Amino acid sequence: MRFGIRTLDEVQVKGKTVLCRVDINQPVDRQKGTLKSVNRIRACVPTVRELSDKGARVVLLAHQGSDIEYKNFYTTRPHAAVLSQLLGREVRWVEDVCGPTAREAIRSLKDGEVLLLDNVRFCAEEQTLFEMKLRLSHEDQAKTQVVEKLAPLADLYVCDAFAAAHRDQPTLCGFEQVLPSYMGRLFEKEFCTVSQVMEAPDRPCVFVLGGAKISDAFLMMNTVLSRGVADKILTGGLVGNIFLTALGREIGKGSVDFILKSNYGEYIDKAKELYGQYGERIILPVDLAWTEEGVRKEAALGAVPAEIAATDVGHETAALYRKAILEAKTVFVNGPMGVFEQEASEYGTKEVWQALADTQGFTVLGGGDSITAAEKYAVTDKMGYICTGGGALIRFLTGEELPVVKALRHGAGL
Repeated sequence: MRFGIRTLDEVQVKGKTVLCRVDINQPVDRQKGTLKSVNRIRACVPTVRELSDKGARVVLLAHQGSDIEYKNFYTTRPHAAVLSQLLGREVRWVEDVCGPTAREAIRSLKDGEVLLLDNVRFCAEEQTLFEMKLRLSHEDQAKTQVVEKLAPLADLYVCDAFAAAHRDQPTLCGFEQVLPSYMGRLFEKEFCTVSQVMEAPDRPCVFVLGGAKISDAFLMMNTVLSRGVADKILTGGLVGNIFLTALGREIGKGSVDFILKSNYGEYIDKAKELYGQYGERIILPVDLAWTEEGVRKEAALGAVPAEIAATDVGHETAALYRKAILEAKTVFVNGPMGVFEQEASEYGTKEVWQALADTQGFTVLGGGDSITAAEKYAVTDKMGYICTGGGALIRFLTGEELPVVKALRHGAGL
């Protein structure tokens, strides 16, 4: 047992039916009916293979598509084909979640066989709108259709979906109320890695925070600064621009207008408060870059033209951040330094990500844009750990007990 949750080392699964919740949500090419990436599928393979090799009858539950917009939901059929390739064995698939077809397919499984059910978010009770409006307790989630229909067919439940651990939905938190529950190998690795970052990081511990997901970034900053986890926070992207605005630095009218029009104005006051308390540990850009007719321009703070919209940090800032990263023993990263998708505004992100590859410290990378940047600059194999979950990782680093973690701790007692 680790952190109050059972691991797969504590259970014999041969001949048992295992409900295994995975997060294999990937970008989809709807015209071709194929997946644009298989990273998350590849990440869950060790758990699925272990269960299958040990003789379990494995039933995989997964979602595909944005948790809010139902138009983004898509079948998990292409995922079964990818899983079959990666596992080197057939993964059966049924166009059903908890109806008669799904239940009959589960009953027909033989030892070692793997079945993937269709997108659980085709069930209304699995949608985030359902979660947000009804706010069911975990006990009430155990009474939902998907749990009541599938749990009687299973001997135990395994959650390997750390990337979705911030969600409070029946296939993530309901089964633990009625079945002995365990975390899969991916969940165990990710949860234990980020727990180590929070509880006892090697120092200096540096956080690199950029991108545009402001609410999560500010929650996380407050926690890691107040608890003394972060020795330094290097800011970039919209996070850096908000701090600079809060301190009255010139970042260009276009940048300020974007902050205000996007309703991020409230974070200006939060940035003032955070900087007032922890300013010596919050490192801000010293120069900025913008684009004019496709050409990159740079200026030091105080010399930034009034009308521009900053799209990246400048060369001096990138050099400053590189030095801090190379001196660190632990580095946590979430969010790029600027609009790295465009050549004229990628320099800051490219340099920082190269520093992450070069440092001798342990690096933890989280969030979709951060992973995309690592892939773009071919440094994924140089990272200490890449977390599949963005939202779950951020929520964990805010100090919040994740709903799935709470549920798994309950399920450890069954």
